[in-house]
Amino acid sequence: MDIVDEMLAACDENLSTAENENPWFQRDYVELRKGTALHLPVEDSSIDVAAQNCLFNIFTQEDLKQALAEMFRVLKPYGRLVLSDPITENHMPESLRNDSRLRALCLSGSLSLKDYLKMITDAGFGTVEIRAKRPYRILAPGQYDTEEMIFLDSVEVCAIKDPMPADGPCVFTGKAAIYFGTEEYFDDHKGHILMNNQPLSICDKTAAAITNLGRNDIYVSESTFFYDGGGCC
Repeated sequence: MDIVDEMLAACDENLSTAENENPWFQRDYVELRKGTALHLPVEDSSIDVAAQNCLFNIFTQEDLKQALAEMFRVLKPYGRLVLSDPITENHMPESLRNDSRLRALCLSGSLSLKDYLKMITDAGFGTVEIRAKRPYRILAPGQYDTEEMIFLDSVEVCAIKDPMPADGPCVFTGKAAIYFGTEEYFDDHKGHILMNNQPLSICDKTAAAITNLGRNDIYVSESTFFYDGGGCC
């Protein structure tokens, strides 16, 4: 989907080329639609997986809320929104946030990870998984209008349209718990069973709850910002 006719035409040409060069591929596997992220030309609850990159760094905050709401609308229950965006924990000066070149490079709108995740969960996604986080760019004084170094990371995220838990969303940032006590397993009676000396991926909410138990026979790791499924919730 794109709003620019030239982009749609280029994509159509590439798909035709792919059909000619790959006997297994057919042009009609892919449907192109003209539209914007703010008004998706897609029916409610009709999509299994939606994907985007740099959505957060192009739109204003209000437009971003609308775009996320649109993606939530078109996804089926338990459908997935896969995202990839730059983030930063450093202050981004307004002059850089309004820099058209940095916006074109998908850097100017970078949020902190906390604010980034809040935008996604505020849209209604009950589960959010950080699949990867890696260094991406540096905006240095003298090269950009900033007095301090701005370090940017790139995150890959999967947001799942499942029901919002009563106690808030499940956000997986790559934490794990390991029980190493004398029993065969540990059961917190909230749906989490830790087998002896076997790591279990847990969401941040569960990590906090287990930590608050104050046990000396359970280790809870810091965030690794890598999660490949199979978690607690």
